[in-house]
Parts: sequence; C-alpha cells; structure tokens
Amino acid sequence: MTSKYTSVGITVKSGIEEKSELVERVLAVLDSMHVQICCDQKRMEGLSCAKGMPDLICPSDTDLLIVIGGDGTIMRAIREMESLTVPILSINAGTIGFLAETDASEIESLLPQLLSGQGVMETRSLLKVDVHRFGDIVTTGHALNEAVIAQGSIARLVDLKTTVSGESLTSYHADGLIVATPTGSTAYSLAAGGPIVHPSLEAFILTPINPHSFSQKPIVIPGSSTVSVEVLTREKKFGDSNVILTIDGQTSVTLTHEDVVTVALHSEQITFLRRTNDTFYSTIRTKLKWGG
Repeated sequence: MTSKYTSVGITVKSGIEEKSELVERVLAVLDSMHVQICCDQKRMEGLSCAKGMPDLICPSDTDLLIVIGGDGTIMRAIREMESLTVPILSINAGTIGFLAETDASEIESLLPQLLSGQGVMETRSLLKVDVHRFGDIVTTGHALNEAVIAQGSIARLVDLKTTVSGESLTSYHADGLIVATPTGSTAYSLAAGGPIVHPSLEAFILTPINPHSFSQKPIVIPGSSTVSVEVLTREKKFGDSNVILTIDGQTSVTLTHEDVVTVALHSEQITFLRRTNDTFYSTIRTKLKWGG
C-alpha cells in the first residue's frame, strides 16, 4: 500500500502510558509505506524508536501531522503550527477524545487505509482572539475550543461589557464568560450549561459562567459576528480584581481595567483526516454516553 503523503510528522502527549509502544507501532506503519518521518523529539526524549530521526521543527513543514494523545494534545499542536493548512490525524490516548479519529487498537488496520487516501477531510472553525489595551493589540491568538475571560485567584464576580458587531448585548456580572466554537460546545461551555452545536455550523456560543442574573443565558450567534468584551474591574478593599483570558485552557493573559477582548471566526480553518464523513451524532452517543 502506498501513502499519498510524502512527509508525515508525529507528536505525542508527554505523560501518557505506553508512549514508547504507541510511537513504535505508528513508526512501523509509516516505515512500511516508505514515508519520510519527522518526530517531535522534545516529547519523545528517551524513546529509542525515535532516536536519530529528523526533528519535527515545524508541523507546517509536513504533509500530514499525526497526533498521539487527547484533545489537549491536538490543541497544543495547533497552537505550535505556523500554518494551519496541514491536516491532522489524531490517535486517542487521552480520556474522552472528542476530536480523535482512531484509538490504539486501530493503528495497524486503519492507519494504512487513511494514509493511502481512503479517508475524508473535515474542517473545523477557529476563533481569532485579540486583546486591545489603550487602542493597541497587545496579544493575539487562535482557539479551537474557546476563549474564557474569568476571575483569577480570588473567587469574585467580574463585570464584562459585551457587544456583538457593535451592538450592545449586555454587561455580564458573573464569574466569567466563555466564547466557544461549535467544536468547543462540548467542552467547558457544555459544563457551564451551554448548548451543543453541530461543528459544521458557522457560529459561536456565548456562555456566562455563574451569572448573577438568572435571565442571562447562553446564546448562539452567527459566525459573521465580532464579539467585543470590555473588562470593568472594581476597586475593592482587597485590591482590583484579577481577570484572566485563557485560550483553549493552555495559554493565559492577565487583563486590566478597560482592556477589550475581541473574538471573531478565524479566516483559516483546521482540517482533520477522518475515515468517513462523521455525522457528529455518533460521536455524541459514544463520547457522552447518550445510550443506544
């Protein structure tokens, strides 16, 4: 069987059990298909099977990126990409693994089929997140799941003045606000009471975290919108509130009074290599255990 991908990069979650065995099995399949392989040597330090192989300096330099781990490993890999055009094939070695296409038991059977071109490509939306301070952009990033603006070290409500495409929506007096993609609708947003949104939709979700007003509920807005959230901290006897912007649960920025966080759909999308066109409903039944 011949691979349609000339060069393939591999990255792996650092702390998983049986890491050496999983990497060795994937490498064996790739080698049998005469693929050029680059390994993430930082995460594979000490693995004899990857010793001496070219280092995966930039995932964007390959034709396909194989990610061994959970959803967090996928989000870390996306964050490290300079270009978002390289498709991702994920092998679940995490917990729930909403984004994973295969698991360890399928490496020898399914991986050759997908590499030979029998799979399909699925795109997912990303968020572009900017932090404005005194009119200047001081931080920018992209999120596959969500951007969260929330109180930091001390449990205290924060005021977040929110507009959608220039029109006032509300001022949330809450523990925080989650701005999520449809992909992220099954992550933190769901835990905070947000709706599940099909990943094919161009939309995103605003989910307040423990709002003081019972009438402030999650809302789904069109993907063409731009959300602006102004941070309004209050002087308190213990000092100003410590507000943090967290992107995909992995990177964080401390926000100050009158900082404005803008969120819109990214101009690029991320692509996953799948075995078939997923209806998403089977994923819901399996991952969330909705029953037969």
